[in-house]
Amino acid sequence: MTRQSETGTGSERNRSDAARALVGSDGSVDAVALTRALIRCRSITPADDGALDVLEGILKRLGFTCHRLSFSEPGTAAVDNLYARLGDAGPNFCFAGHTDVVPPGDTAAWSVDPFAGAVIDDHVIGRGAADMKGAIGCFIAALADFLKARGSRFDGSISLLITGDEEAEAVNGTRKVLDWLAARGTRIDACLVGEPTSNEAIADMVKIGRRGSLSAWLRVHGTQGHVAYPDLADNPVHHLVRMLDAIIAAPLDDGSAHFPPSTLQITTIDVDNPVGNVIPAEAQAAFNVRFNDRHRGADVEAWLRARFDQAIDRSRGARYELETRISAESFLSPPGPLSELVCTAAERVTGRRPVLGTTGGTSDARFIKDWCPVVELGLLNATAHKVDERVAIADLAALGAIYAGVLDGFFAP
Repeated sequence: MTRQSETGTGSERNRSDAARALVGSDGSVDAVALTRALIRCRSITPADDGALDVLEGILKRLGFTCHRLSFSEPGTAAVDNLYARLGDAGPNFCFAGHTDVVPPGDTAAWSVDPFAGAVIDDHVIGRGAADMKGAIGCFIAALADFLKARGSRFDGSISLLITGDEEAEAVNGTRKVLDWLAARGTRIDACLVGEPTSNEAIADMVKIGRRGSLSAWLRVHGTQGHVAYPDLADNPVHHLVRMLDAIIAAPLDDGSAHFPPSTLQITTIDVDNPVGNVIPAEAQAAFNVRFNDRHRGADVEAWLRARFDQAIDRSRGARYELETRISAESFLSPPGPLSELVCTAAERVTGRRPVLGTTGGTSDARFIKDWCPVVELGLLNATAHKVDERVAIADLAALGAIYAGVLDGFFAP
């Protein structure tokens, strides 16, 4: 189900008040103030808690046409999204990101309220500071400066695709906004995603792809019995150990041109046997495979089943069940004009050339890559999803300057 909301007068007034507070009289936007305002919205997926209202108010004040889009499916919560665009002509440069955040965990472990947006020791602290409300603040600040300098004197359009559904199932967010755009005949020509990609220093890595992700649950069935009479039982734990050894004994591959080797990590082994003199009837394990562009998810699953079939001894009736879920396929957005533009802008600000990488978790770039060239560049990822998640004010300034350079370069006369 899709719903495009119409703004009521109360909401419009609240957005207008927020925009006036965050947009200066000269049209500028303070990235730190906007980051703090977004952190104060308790937007734990799928809740929005006013985060998109804040952005819509600012973008309307900057001249953007905004569309609030709510999507839902049976069994899933409705999610609000925002697509905003300035201009009608091509090329259309899009900034993509998300305002939803993961839960803060034990709030007593935080040094501050995780949703207060506190500033301590030249850092903004709060859930979403790094992933990725800070990057949204940087881009809109850079955008405001670009418009102050250029006004309407640029050929093309600038858009923002902001979802509230990145940290969870990613069902009612970016994918459906892209389908909505396609149905309207709207084209995106290049996209920059603001996920936290920096490792040791701001902009030391630009992501041009991501590994695929396959999660698996393995259950092995044997025959229960007394440990003193193993010949009358069939121990599923022994089968499970051999089967797991078969998939971790050697790497899946040795990497590819732009990707490191695929990795497989066992996350749990469970038998649920409270006594020491009983051979259990079943044993289970869970694991995750992060695979590079040498594989598709279906190929990884076939490889797993082939290894398991060889490792299990079925002579006494043992069997297994394997359930898999492929949350993302690997992809590469090949190096080209967009990655060169972003790397050049980053080098001008930092004095360092970013590394092109494909590491890390999944992101919504996996959906966008089917529509246009896409790269990712954002803040440091060291504290993302952690207690006392934070971003240095200096890094917000640097990332904003890089984003400004990207806009200037993309729309160079």
